[in-house]
Amino acid sequence: MRTGTRTVLAFALLVATTGALAQTLHWAAQGDPQTMDPHSHNELLTNSMNGQVYETLVKRDKDLGLAPALAVSWQQTGPTVWRMVIREGVKFHDGTDFNADDVIFSVARAKTASSGIRSSAMGLGEPRKVDAQTIEFQLARVNPIFLQHASLVPIMSKVWCEKHDARDPQDFKNKEARHTALHANGTGPFALVSRQPDVQTVYKRNNNWWGHFDGNVQEVIYTPIKSDPTRSAALLSGHLDFVLDPPVQDIDRLRSTPGIKVKDGVENRIIFVGMDQQRDELLYSGVKGRNPFKDLRVRRALYHAVDIEGLRSRLMRGQSLPTGSITPSPLGSFNGPEIEARLPFDPPRARALMAEAGYPDGFDVTMDCPNNRYINDERICVALAGMWAQVGVRVTVKAQPRTLYFAKLEKQDVSMYLLGWGSAITDAEATFTPVLRSRGEGGVGYYNFGGYSNNRLDELAVASANEADPAKRELLIKSALLEHNAQVHHIPLHRQVIPWAMRSNVDVVHRADNWLEWPWITIKPPGGS
Repeated sequence: MRTGTRTVLAFALLVATTGALAQTLHWAAQGDPQTMDPHSHNELLTNSMNGQVYETLVKRDKDLGLAPALAVSWQQTGPTVWRMVIREGVKFHDGTDFNADDVIFSVARAKTASSGIRSSAMGLGEPRKVDAQTIEFQLARVNPIFLQHASLVPIMSKVWCEKHDARDPQDFKNKEARHTALHANGTGPFALVSRQPDVQTVYKRNNNWWGHFDGNVQEVIYTPIKSDPTRSAALLSGHLDFVLDPPVQDIDRLRSTPGIKVKDGVENRIIFVGMDQQRDELLYSGVKGRNPFKDLRVRRALYHAVDIEGLRSRLMRGQSLPTGSITPSPLGSFNGPEIEARLPFDPPRARALMAEAGYPDGFDVTMDCPNNRYINDERICVALAGMWAQVGVRVTVKAQPRTLYFAKLEKQDVSMYLLGWGSAITDAEATFTPVLRSRGEGGVGYYNFGGYSNNRLDELAVASANEADPAKRELLIKSALLEHNAQVHHIPLHRQVIPWAMRSNVDVVHRADNWLEWPWITIKPPGGS
């Protein structure tokens, strides 16, 4: 009842505030940002909303190209040395000046144990102040995607964090209470006004922002609405201007409704299944004394049992691109055919593999899933459970809201799970170090929740990260991906096709990272051209 009560309260607030300002953007999605601390938890909606308040040294333009942000210029002065000149005259929302000390502090903060973006911060090496406007970054090794990493580390005020006892990020997985979880102080185009978790979050335009507003939005009111019918109804009734994740079953109706428009785009994100390949006995399974997922034959059997075309056509209604790759979009494009190729849907082969592995009658296992993060996330898990039942694997689906789900996942308190991975970075390194490599220091393998360790994959991934020659590096990347696929460390499903729905008088820029940039949004008068 708690979730239902919050949904009703949120919708009541939405109705009450609609129309308060002509240039107020009312928008919604099924989930809520997890924290206002930009270093605490690495999740898309959280990052994108915090990204309107906090800025990075380098930003993404409308085509995901790199552009100056808090750094106005940069130069690689040696194989492992970069210099950046930071922007002058920038102020935080509390009126204090932005300076080089804030950059050095933020990089160090983002490297700490409670940070969700450690691997990106580690990629920036050790920054030092050369002068008031110049910072030099000394790297431990060659980093081919240094600038991309610089686009992922938000800059915070050193003075503000120290004032509020927030020198380290909020410990999200242990549900730590921290000032930065509910308050914010960035340099970005919008400032946080109020935060009611799971109810409503309000922002106002920062008129002192150094950048340029292409749009006219003055205020942003975000309301999480878990219910699919309620989100669609709120948009159709005019209580919402924009819905980030319209239900796929409503897309055709929304497209055909006067006053509503839908924009589509392929998201730079892979949806996949992970399995515990670390423990000798699964936490949540009827099998005792051994772990079925440590057997490659079992992992291959589960893969062969997935009817991916059925998922695409019936459940996703065409809003997905099936793939055999575990990376969202390496090297700026999709993988080659040999990496994209999936294991075929072959239930008889799956049953034979289960028998070979010593599980002719299958086994029981629990699968953890979010129910308000990805398109049809819980429904995907339920559909997979039905497919796996055909080969004897009896799956109990445990679906939870993203807040509970991700905290559980980060503790590796799972036997099987559904996850999505993607970002603005189109390079495979953005997947290799945080997701595919063995768990280690500095955030390496942090999102390898299955806990597997593959020495050959590690060696190839590390070599690709240190290789400056593009042709040699591509060969290393493809070899690493083929090794991952051969061992079925994960079961890739699809890349999401993201529809955004909005009132016809709202203009937005649909980026492949599914990141809504508020400064680019224009709200025209109703009926305007």
